[in-house]
Amino acid sequence: MTEQAHLLSGLTGEALEALLKRAIRITLILGLVVALVLTVASGWRTGALFMTGALVSAASIFEWLRLVRIINARMRKQKAPRGAVLVIGFFLLRLFFFGAVIYGSLKCFQGSPMALVCGLSLAVATLMFEALRLLRD
Repeated sequence: MTEQAHLLSGLTGEALEALLKRAIRITLILGLVVALVLTVASGWRTGALFMTGALVSAASIFEWLRLVRIINARMRKQKAPRGAVLVIGFFLLRLFFFGAVIYGSLKCFQGSPMALVCGLSLAVATLMFEALRLLRD
């Protein structure tokens, strides 16, 4: 087994939760800063689209955090946290909800769709940053 594989196998549930919480915070901060810059540079519509994408990204990471808690509880043979059925149900329905938010923001704001795509990709970027930071340490 390689050193990186050994490091990831030793990742605890608490460390993963901390990683996801940091990713949410970084996503929201970056989303706000970049949205403000885009608002000044390209107008409020583009900034609003970027912020919409960033909010959807942060909410997606939050849903994964809630799922991690349930999975960790099940793996430890503990009772699942309260509302586990609701968490799983919303996780499945969030795709439709976020799709409606994305569609509505494109229709209402009519800014640059690339700003929305970049906002949506913030979750991937922050999770990659956190993973690389974990591997470096």
